[in-house]
Amino acid sequence: MAKIRSKKNSSKKEVIIEKASKLFLEKGFGAASMRDLAEHVGVEAASLYNHIQSKSEILQAICFKVANDFISHMEAVQSSPEPALKKLELIIRFHIRMMMEQFEFVYISDHEWRHLPEPYLSNFLNQRRNYRRSLSDLIARGIERNEMKDLDPHVAVLTILSAISGIESWHRSRKSVSRETLENNMVKYLIGGLKK
Repeated sequence: MAKIRSKKNSSKKEVIIEKASKLFLEKGFGAASMRDLAEHVGVEAASLYNHIQSKSEILQAICFKVANDFISHMEAVQSSPEPALKKLELIIRFHIRMMMEQFEFVYISDHEWRHLPEPYLSNFLNQRRNYRRSLSDLIARGIERNEMKDLDPHVAVLTILSAISGIESWHRSRKSVSRETLENNMVKYLIGGLKK
């Protein structure tokens, strides 16, 4: 029977979660089974249960890892002395890099969160709402300080997040544009659209 090979500095559980993220991206959370995951990892299904109890546990790990990464970055940026527009740029760049470097995790967090069981679903949605509210408040402060155009902050947040989620097509188009070009152009358009 094959063993789960852990990568350097990664536990076996982390390896399973990473493989699961690729499987969930390919098949969708609902269609992927633990048997599929075992096959994907290259072990017997029973071996998975030594490390993971269920698909839901994997989904929770993915969704909350992504949420915590975004929240931690937001908190670090918010505590910096930078002007609001610069803070927003740093947050946008982080979102873009997450979409490029941890695409499977971010995609699953954005598209499969509905499958989270309670109380995790409510907790996740609350974190998501609070994060978007913080972004909206940051834009509102930028408008008040005359750094940004007088736009509806809520609409600005939706526009920014929707544009960044479009990076999914970059992944599917064989990445014809370099990461640096994509990031710099997106920042130019998004920040340029808000800058006064």
